[in-house]
Amino acid sequence: MAPLKSVADLIVHLKRMPGIGQKSAERIALHLLNLPQAEVEAFAESVLYLKRSIRHCRTCSSLSEGDRCQICNDPSRDASIICVVEEPRDVLALEKTAGFRGLYHVLMGALSPLDGVGPDHLTIPLLLDRIQGGTVKEVILATDADTEGEATALYLAQRLKPLGARITRIASGIPVGSDLEYTDQATLLKAMDGRREL
Repeated sequence: MAPLKSVADLIVHLKRMPGIGQKSAERIALHLLNLPQAEVEAFAESVLYLKRSIRHCRTCSSLSEGDRCQICNDPSRDASIICVVEEPRDVLALEKTAGFRGLYHVLMGALSPLDGVGPDHLTIPLLLDRIQGGTVKEVILATDADTEGEATALYLAQRLKPLGARITRIASGIPVGSDLEYTDQATLLKAMDGRREL
């Protein structure tokens, strides 16, 4: 039996979300159908509120409900260290570790000439402006360890070095809890190159 048009339409929209395939979309659609009206309306309103209220921080380009995000507004953060990431979700991942107390800068992507993404498509000018003030002592490049992320980190290092801040790159290598025999050669090589004294 073919699904009703309203259910089919919802399934199409749900499948556009990352990690949601046909079966998951069908389960979610049927779950929503079985919820009380008030819960469905609250869910829909929260999605609409999210879309209306979230913007990008004018300082770091991360997600914010105001002109500046909570991290940029937090006086206890170390403003002399900026961690550069590709996407707002990277800020969320790093914040979960509770190990970094500096500020962030979100590039809104990575350099990818094949996809037409050059330096002008990213928030690099905003980053350069932040560092030219002279108060930033270290910039941590925390872009992905893929081809685009590595190219972006190299490009940024070249642009940032003349500004006087220390430029560092996050370590990459073998994940905690994994076995060497199952680790690919490129990861092993990175781990050997990035070794440190104990």
